Amino acid sequence: MDTITRILVTGTEGYLGALLAPELIRQGYEVIGLDTGFYKDRALYWDGGMTPLTLAKDLRHVGVKDLKNVDAVVHMAELSGDPAGQLAPATTYEINHKGSVHLAELARKAGVKRFVYMSSCSVYGISEEDHVTEESRVNPQSAYAICKTLVEHDVKPLARKGFSPTFMRNATAYGASPRMRFDIVLNNLAGLAWTTKEIKMTSDGTPWRPLVHGLDITGAIIAVLQAPTEAIHNEVFNVGDTSHNYRVREIAEVVGEVFPGCSMSFGGSGQDNRSYRVSFEKIRKHLPGFRCAWDARRGAKQLYGLFKRIDMTKEIFEYRTFTRLKQLEYLIRTQQIDSQFFWMICES
Repeated sequence: MDTITRILVTGTEGYLGALLAPELIRQGYEVIGLDTGFYKDRALYWDGGMTPLTLAKDLRHVGVKDLKNVDAVVHMAELSGDPAGQLAPATTYEINHKGSVHLAELARKAGVKRFVYMSSCSVYGISEEDHVTEESRVNPQSAYAICKTLVEHDVKPLARKGFSPTFMRNATAYGASPRMRFDIVLNNLAGLAWTTKEIKMTSDGTPWRPLVHGLDITGAIIAVLQAPTEAIHNEVFNVGDTSHNYRVREIAEVVGEVFPGCSMSFGGSGQDNRSYRVSFEKIRKHLPGFRCAWDARRGAKQLYGLFKRIDMTKEIFEYRTFTRLKQLEYLIRTQQIDSQFFWMICES
């Protein structure tokens, strides 16, 4: 079994990275962060968690020297979400596909033992199967999801003795994080319920979505890092719980029940036709110590308690840092990043 002590986590200033890195440190790992800094402008709250030394570097500028003496890489630093991916599809491919594959190649060259890649259940897109599995045909519907499938395809052949990639197809994340996202379904509905006392959906809410709390994703990553090599070598895992497949309407109803005094309405068929239910039985078999501790109701209660504690306002909910597309558009409009999403030098 590989001995893992020093871990490079990309995207430590992102929604999931802000949960994962402190937990790894708490468990005694030496953690190095890497983040380009798009979303560091403002945190939703501070929980006193330990933060790693973080390299302020674009994924596309990483070199072998950055991976020296690293035992494992957990890679989640990509343009997140479908709207952000559609903003600049060509740049999305450069970062999310080519940049991620290049990082894996560098990791193998540097002698890194494990490469844990944050993929997504969005690769399934539209499916009429009862529950899709890791063996099901992928059907990505966006540049973001297509890039996930391409990285999986291109990194798998790099596996060899001494270099073990693992691909984590996360369900749709939710839950509190210091580097919050309000552009994902449960978090968004909770924010609307708190700030407007109304959940007004433009769709009928019939599509299926699997959900997984950010802390359960953290638990799954740590389980992979601690598992025997043969259990995770070049494996793909759906990350979540089979009982946590919800119709979007059901997610809205759960939020509406948790947030008092909230009204709810639904519309007709929406433009977003993605719908899929996912089986998460494989990860239970390969990583028997991993179980999801959170469900949608507990996650909604967590957010209600947090919003009450921090006295959340509409201004906070709508602040650009907490919505990926808003923040990227702001950085482009203010000429802080260029059309390829590289930081620009400020000249007087």
